[in-house]
Amino acid sequence: MSTLEERLAPRPEWPHASRPGEPADRSTHVLTGSPTVDISVVVPVYNEEAGLHQLFARLYPALDAITMARGLRYEIVFVNDGSRDRSAAILSDQFRARPDVTRVVLFNANYGQHAAIMAGFERVRGRFIVTLDADLQNPPEEIARLIDAMEAGHDYVGTIRRARKDSAWRKTASRAMNRIRERITHITMTDQGCMLRAYDRRIVETINQCREINTFIPALAYTFANNPVEIEVGHAERAAGESKYSLYALIRLNFDLVTGFSVVPLQAFSLFGALLSAASAVLVVWLALRRIFVGPEAEGLFTLFGIAFFLIGVTLLGIGLLGEYIGRIYEEVRGRPRWIVQAVIERDAPAADQNAADQRAAKQ
Repeated sequence: MSTLEERLAPRPEWPHASRPGEPADRSTHVLTGSPTVDISVVVPVYNEEAGLHQLFARLYPALDAITMARGLRYEIVFVNDGSRDRSAAILSDQFRARPDVTRVVLFNANYGQHAAIMAGFERVRGRFIVTLDADLQNPPEEIARLIDAMEAGHDYVGTIRRARKDSAWRKTASRAMNRIRERITHITMTDQGCMLRAYDRRIVETINQCREINTFIPALAYTFANNPVEIEVGHAERAAGESKYSLYALIRLNFDLVTGFSVVPLQAFSLFGALLSAASAVLVVWLALRRIFVGPEAEGLFTLFGIAFFLIGVTLLGIGLLGEYIGRIYEEVRGRPRWIVQAVIERDAPAADQNAADQRAAKQ
């Protein structure tokens, strides 16, 4: 553990990560240099104009309290995921208000929550990295408890939402998917949907070496962790706006989680196909014997139709499952950038880049 003097020492210059319009390459990106702050908070933002000011009013005081109580330095990395409202302009204004601890990454389009977090991971400067949604459903005041667990020696802190405030169908679907995912991937996460989590810098550096297009960051971190732990955190109604995850988006996310960490669905389907083939062989033999000993029968025609339709449905299901894996292979081999960073607003950025970033933020 570093001393208080070391924590409060002047921060060395950090190289500017990217220029406006520069795509993120697909080469292995590893964080360079020693951490210059203790805590980095990564916040993905997508059309959160209505709730950003409430987020600022709670997040900064919560982290300032940690600084006052423990002498830990922090930074907040906001990643604007192609918002179509005024989120980018509001983040730019917040940078001007707190340039010492605020950094803003602007995407040119919407690439998804996990891409935004990954882009934030590539720019963090902290020993401990915390991810937090912008909707305030997870209280920023809980960050102190995550840091307690990290300082106790854990390298990954997962969370479980206490008294979850989501709708009944969403909680039921989440529990069902948790059970299915755990059986298929053997990754133990009590609450996979809670994004308030903490990671050791070593875990984030390892995640940055993974160049997957479709992934699930908490599960990825769990596979790399040596001493993970889960703690309960509070949960509240969304502060403003509405959820950006539709039912379809949640289904896609779970497909990414299952297919990205296991081939069990393919193996299970292969086994099921083998069993159906054996059953079909037995049925053919049985029908042949009835033809010989009983004679032609018209009564079993609709039974055969039912069996044929069932087998056709199973075949289509198998083709769809295989297509999910092939589609992910296709996305990987195309070699396209996972995202494009339009601009980075930070204190160490060159003046020309800062002006360009401000102009882009004002236009959004």
